[in-house]
Parts: sequence; structure tokens; C-alpha cells
Amino acid sequence: MTNITKKLVKLFSNLCCSQCKCGFDEDAIEIKRREGGLLVAHLTCPHCEKSFGVAFVGMTNISLKDDNIEPAEVQDGPEPISYDDVIDAHRFIRNLDEHWQNHLPK
Repeated sequence: MTNITKKLVKLFSNLCCSQCKCGFDEDAIEIKRREGGLLVAHLTCPHCEKSFGVAFVGMTNISLKDDNIEPAEVQDGPEPISYDDVIDAHRFIRNLDEHWQNHLPK
């Protein structure tokens, strides 16, 4: 593994796939292009193959420090937003009038 790949793996080590919760390793990162201190990397989940798009990363001042830091645990978040939630929000926003600020918390 190259030094740049090690830095990228370290950069993404505390993240996981939002779909299957698999962590990212060197197989998840594909370096598309390098120019000076900037590189273009594509991130894909190594387990479910969900693409997370392309990242432009400036690598000149990133140093590898404490390798003993444990990554944060993945915690379950709130329930996903349903289609009904989206429709309810749309209706609420559509029906706002000139007193819309009354709905903001004080």
C-alpha cells in the first residue's frame, strides 16, 4: 500500500457505508488522478458496491499520527424518512403564509 493510499484509508477510517455499515479499506478507494498535492479519488463500498462519488483531496499537509485511535462505533440513527413524511412536509410548506416565522422555535 502506498503512502498516499495509507493516508486516504486513515482519512476514511472512521466512516462506514450508509447502506450496509461496512467500513472503508484500501479496496474502497480508487485514485483517479494526481496533480501536485491534489488527487481525485472515487469511494465505493467494498461490500455492497454503493458508490459515494468522487472526492478532491488536498494531500500536502495530511500526516499520519496516532494509529492507536479506535474508530467511533456505528450507531443506529432515527427511522428513515418515509414517503408520507415527505408528502406531509410538502403540504406544510405549501400552506405557509406570511406568518411562517411563527413556526420557528423561539
